[in-house]
Amino acid sequence: MRARVWLIGLGGTLVASALLAPPALAHGLVGRTDLPIPRWLFGWGAAMVLIVSFVALAVLWQKPELQEGHRRRLVRVPAALDVVCGVLGIGMFAAVVYSGLAGTQTATANLAPTVIYVVVWVGLVIVSLFCGDVFALFNPWRATARGVAWIAGRVAPERLPAPLEYPARVGRWPAAVGVVAFVWVELIYPNRDDPSILALLALAYAAVMLLGMSFYGIDRWTSRADAFAVYFNLFARLSPWERRDGVLYLRRPLSGVTQLEPAAGTVALVVAMIGTTTFDGFTQGPIWRDLLPDLERPLLDLGMSLTGALQVAATIGLLVVVGLVALLYRAGVAGMHSVSASHGARDLAQSFAHTLVPIAAAYAIAHYFSLLAYQGQATAFLVSDPLGDGSNLFGTASATIDYNVIRATGVWYVQVGALVIGHVAALILAHDRALVVWRKAREATRSQYWMLLVMVGFTSLGLWLLSAANPT
Repeated sequence: MRARVWLIGLGGTLVASALLAPPALAHGLVGRTDLPIPRWLFGWGAAMVLIVSFVALAVLWQKPELQEGHRRRLVRVPAALDVVCGVLGIGMFAAVVYSGLAGTQTATANLAPTVIYVVVWVGLVIVSLFCGDVFALFNPWRATARGVAWIAGRVAPERLPAPLEYPARVGRWPAAVGVVAFVWVELIYPNRDDPSILALLALAYAAVMLLGMSFYGIDRWTSRADAFAVYFNLFARLSPWERRDGVLYLRRPLSGVTQLEPAAGTVALVVAMIGTTTFDGFTQGPIWRDLLPDLERPLLDLGMSLTGALQVAATIGLLVVVGLVALLYRAGVAGMHSVSASHGARDLAQSFAHTLVPIAAAYAIAHYFSLLAYQGQATAFLVSDPLGDGSNLFGTASATIDYNVIRATGVWYVQVGALVIGHVAALILAHDRALVVWRKAREATRSQYWMLLVMVGFTSLGLWLLSAANPT
């Protein structure tokens, strides 16, 4: 029965790919062409895929299938792997920081901006989805803290104080704020591509992480307050791989995210993940370009500089878009709450928060795939000449970016495919959780009418952002 559901979902995805065909490029280094079909047509096509998937789930998915781990033990991972990967992570972090501080301050010729904005922020999303929580292995500040703790434990074990109890009310709020702050730097901060400033910001972030881990414990702080660790871990939970207590397991895809421990700030985190990417796409379109002068004008009248007015206006726009995403999700929760008053709206929002993770992944891939496909190639020559001083450490300094590695049509298929698959996965997770919350299949299905509307809204928004950015 589960196989039939997955086949229907896959078939719907293929139909969507056929309906939503050829060229469009949403984000990256290459220009766009006009969409070959009207916007309303591909919007309705994607909506129909979700509706078909919803009906298939209601008919064929009658009991929860993803709420348990369903893990199968594969192999014990050597403890030395953590040490080796941790040392490599520290080394890579040091190389990026040194490049930013000592190298050329031309962003395209320095290693730091490309590694931070492309390899890490975009590339690790895809790696996490397919390979699991890779960032946890290479996390440089976590590795540093573990190394210091190991040495301190050998030198003076009796003098080590017990970590403070991490406040439950704080939860994942620091990670949510961290995600928004990083995107603010990436999109709004005037010196966002200045290598030396990026290096200093990286050092400052690492220092805050080390301080937090020293007070509240390495694992607790990392799983709650480290924005990058929490961000990539959420995506990794969608993968079929899990590493726990030194053992590698194979699990059902998507089942890992259902095990997400409830905590304050989780809803804010996943909303921020979607909202920040949505804002990035929105700023590429004509509506934002028309709206921005109206936002800047009152600030300029107050005597603010043009740069300051632009930052404030963009910051307001970022927060408003994140807020609108939150309202869309809350509307779906309110609809579910109307099915049965026995479940509070706040509890439902927390219980279904994990269903937004595939949407966040879909938005990230759809919006940034072209950037990774093209600018990611720059890593080949930047690692050989990280300072931009003419070095050729690995013999690849003369490499160039091949803009024909994937055509615009291929990018479009990846973008649309990611959006549709991500939203179908979100529907599956929501339906599976609803069967647990409401027990009766009929009530669970009724509750998901509202989430279907939310998914259709998110899908249509994502496709509209792809079509609206930089039209010719």
